[in-house]
Amino acid sequence: MAASRFLDEVRAQRRHPEFRRGARDMAGITLGISAWGLVTGVAMIKSGLSVGLALLMTLIVFAGSSQLASLPLIASGAPMWVLWATAFCVNLRFVIFSAQWHLYFGNLPRVRRLMIGYFAADLNYVAFLNRFPQARPDPRQEPYFWGGVAANWPAWQIPSVIGILLADRIPTEWGLGFAGVLALLGLSYSLLKDRNSWVAAGVAGCAAVAAYALPLRLNIVVAIAAAVAAGLLLEKWLPEKEVAA
Repeated sequence: MAASRFLDEVRAQRRHPEFRRGARDMAGITLGISAWGLVTGVAMIKSGLSVGLALLMTLIVFAGSSQLASLPLIASGAPMWVLWATAFCVNLRFVIFSAQWHLYFGNLPRVRRLMIGYFAADLNYVAFLNRFPQARPDPRQEPYFWGGVAANWPAWQIPSVIGILLADRIPTEWGLGFAGVLALLGLSYSLLKDRNSWVAAGVAGCAAVAAYALPLRLNIVVAIAAAVAAGLLLEKWLPEKEVAA
């Protein structure tokens, strides 16, 4: 009975006009997501992971930036605590995203909120807030979110799986690493919407370069910590609302 009710809800979501709108809004940026997914899939195999582990990682760890940050650590045999700490720091932004999404989806059953949490991504967040700037529940919001997922999740997973399966046949001379950097820059740019986020991003870049000599890619952790500190200080000392006023 529960399974039948769940399937009925899925069908209702797919028929909703907001589902199609969510898919359309995400479709325009899936090219960059796909390029990033392909690069990540290739990088997993080139870093020494087996095909089985790489497939498991891409399906379970639906967070490309933490995957790319973890791979050099795995390849270099870094301690597990460094690996976990890096992935945790890279994914701290999802705590902020989840706190914001709670204002919209906090009334949903826990199982559905957990599903939303797995499929939540950076660009879903940006598109969703552009569509629903008022932080209050609306019956149109969940269909819109799942419409975006219907475009975003396959756009990542299919190229990632292709990269995993064909990594040995893709020459490194193709410059896929540089393509991945371009994809990351494009995705990052879409998230920089105000002065404080631009300053935090600049601080992160400077900190990453300054700490580049640290072992085990710890410069990534330093950059994240510096960016978070800069963002918090700016929000306290010079919030955007005061500047707008």
